[in-house]
Amino acid sequence: MALSARQRRPLPSEASSSSSSPSPASYTKLDKPKRSDGGEEADKGLTWALPLFALGVLRYMSATSNIIHDCDEVFNYWEPLHFLLFKSGFQTWEYSSQFALRSYLYLLFHKVVGGPASWLFSEEKVRVFYAVRIFLGLLSVITEAALVVALSRKYGKRLAAYALAMLCLTSGCFFASTSFLPSSFSMYAMSLSSALFLFEKPAMAVAVAAIGVILGWPFSVLAFLPITIYSLRRKFKQSFLAGAITSIVLLALSLLVDYTYYRRWTSSVLNLLLYNVLGGGESHLYGTEGPLYYLKNGFNNFNFCFILALLFVGVLPVARKKYAPDLFLVVSPIYIWVAFMSLQPHKEERFLYPIYPLICVAAAAVIESFPDFFRDKYNPNHNSLLISIAQTLRPLVLGLILCISHARTFSLIHGYSAPLEIYKHLDYHDHLETGSVVCVGSEWHRFPSSFFIPGHVDQVRWIDDGFSGLLPSPFNSTLGGTSAAPPYFNNKNKASDEQYLQDLEKCTFLVELHLQRPYPYRGSDLSTWEVVAALPYLDRELSPPMYRSFFIPYLWQGKNVFGIYKLLKRIPK
Repeated sequence: MALSARQRRPLPSEASSSSSSPSPASYTKLDKPKRSDGGEEADKGLTWALPLFALGVLRYMSATSNIIHDCDEVFNYWEPLHFLLFKSGFQTWEYSSQFALRSYLYLLFHKVVGGPASWLFSEEKVRVFYAVRIFLGLLSVITEAALVVALSRKYGKRLAAYALAMLCLTSGCFFASTSFLPSSFSMYAMSLSSALFLFEKPAMAVAVAAIGVILGWPFSVLAFLPITIYSLRRKFKQSFLAGAITSIVLLALSLLVDYTYYRRWTSSVLNLLLYNVLGGGESHLYGTEGPLYYLKNGFNNFNFCFILALLFVGVLPVARKKYAPDLFLVVSPIYIWVAFMSLQPHKEERFLYPIYPLICVAAAAVIESFPDFFRDKYNPNHNSLLISIAQTLRPLVLGLILCISHARTFSLIHGYSAPLEIYKHLDYHDHLETGSVVCVGSEWHRFPSSFFIPGHVDQVRWIDDGFSGLLPSPFNSTLGGTSAAPPYFNNKNKASDEQYLQDLEKCTFLVELHLQRPYPYRGSDLSTWEVVAALPYLDRELSPPMYRSFFIPYLWQGKNVFGIYKLLKRIPK
């Protein structure tokens, strides 16, 4: 009796078995039992080959088919780059040396690819455009592949595979990955910094964060704070030195580059921060949106992936040991960034780009954790019916997300690609005498950049169609080019008398979007203009929101309303 009442000392085999059975609260990938048949290789997670190949294919598709989602991408980045390469292009007031809000260091980073491409394709500038886009896609491939591999090694192949699928196919990542924008560059840095953090390289993670903020978008500093602060806590000296040295070098380099192009000592990074924060920047002059804008936009670009990402904090109580603190720190910028940006009156889709990869990671973690909600903490290895159902739901939910994402991507590309395609038809009119002028009215904001204007076209000019704001003007070499401070530029979005072409007889070509509206178009005068190219363009105002946002087979074409995007040529008299 005494012997049976006392606790029996376990046999060595039993002790080993007992210690190897993890509790659900402390389960991680490292707790998985190793296989005897070369199992150590399996524990290394996904190799680099799969994410590099999958992301490479999808990013190449994005580079060659992506539309331009924001005129800011054209006039603040593509046009100045075109001027650096070909000595012509449009200048915005932000590039006036009086204001100097934009960094030429960021442009020079892209000139590394654009320069050689311009030598190779000097007669086909549009190829330079796509060469730079492919370069952007390559940056996205490398940084996101690193994130996927880091997730795989720390949390297992399943979570990494889910994240990889959504990084490849969600509309937000597909489009943001090859956009020529500082917010996209900060997105690359966010992916790489998060990967390095998970690889337990905190100093390198902080250095990459500094690059994303200074070379990319200064306002993204808020999104990098969680990883930066925790990295400093882990290895303060190394992380601090890495971040400080990187920041000092980049700020000094930015200062020198800005002096070279603006011809005065100024810091575009500091100017941008002062204008928007301390200077009370008037970004509301360019439009305002309600507090729910980013929630609606997030659903459009990520559908249920976005909802699951926001629900990540709900998974922590059942998967705390698995995801806290590292993965929670990685995805926490989602909540910080969405909350902060929703408070700003001026909102744009591109402002959320830095956290796009994190949305996929958070959603992947939630999907992977479905069975954890139904596990018995006293018998975690028991597979009940509910657990089996939850395991079956994982690929079904992922498949639903990817199908809806494809519907969104297909709708945007086929509905709004006409502006990029219509300007390519100018190449077929190289027989005209030099000095041709392309005139653009209300469609100025969809101008795809001077890379689409062939050499036989002399210039692009704006014509007055009622727009009351300030438009970009050609870089003025007479006033100093990049160092010029043209008097017609201002930071109040007030139109200039010099921004429009007054003599419309000088227009050789005309670009117009003809919609079903009760007012006449210049191109409707068939005695003056002939149509040389026409493409369908989705009419956003007259099309139902669901059908215009997502491609639904057999209904998308019939339910939506389309206008005609036209390139017209003046009929010789």
